[in-house]
Amino acid sequence: MSIRSYRNITPTIADNCFVDPSSVLVGDIVIGENSSIWPLVAARGDVNSMRIGDNSNIQDGTVLHVTRKSANNPDGYPLTIGDYVTVGHKCMLHGCTLGSRILVGMGAIVMDGAVVEDDVIIGAGSLVPPNKTLESGYLYVGSPVKKIRELNQGERDFLTKTAENYVILKDEYLAEQ
Repeated sequence: MSIRSYRNITPTIADNCFVDPSSVLVGDIVIGENSSIWPLVAARGDVNSMRIGDNSNIQDGTVLHVTRKSANNPDGYPLTIGDYVTVGHKCMLHGCTLGSRILVGMGAIVMDGAVVEDDVIIGAGSLVPPNKTLESGYLYVGSPVKKIRELNQGERDFLTKTAENYVILKDEYLAEQ
């Protein structure tokens, strides 16, 4: 894996994480317990910070980035991902905030300043525009996303279960190293 410092800040990765050797992590990134970074993920915490919580997984080909601080936006847009979050294959998360127990469907894009509250499913291929807030407990789909309906209990349970399945998978990968 390529873990690189930027401005003397090196990514911090919990001991029980799996980071695929083909991924690239640069700069101010902190990855929590039991999380996993899968093949070909590119994560650049170079011009702002990136935080990934516990039991979360970032799947193949995803791009994670942040937005620089400026006079118009003194805090810029860091990237924050909560606990039990599943980010599907080939997503792009840019300077946004994701709560906990979220599924970001394959190929979805979440843009600067967007806030995704807890317990949300974002459908595959969806676009979350800048500064949009997705309310907790709903399914969102489309480009741009639209609130479709409230999540049922089975879907809410699935949010944690799918993240737990990736914890099991990363443990299997770690056991083979």
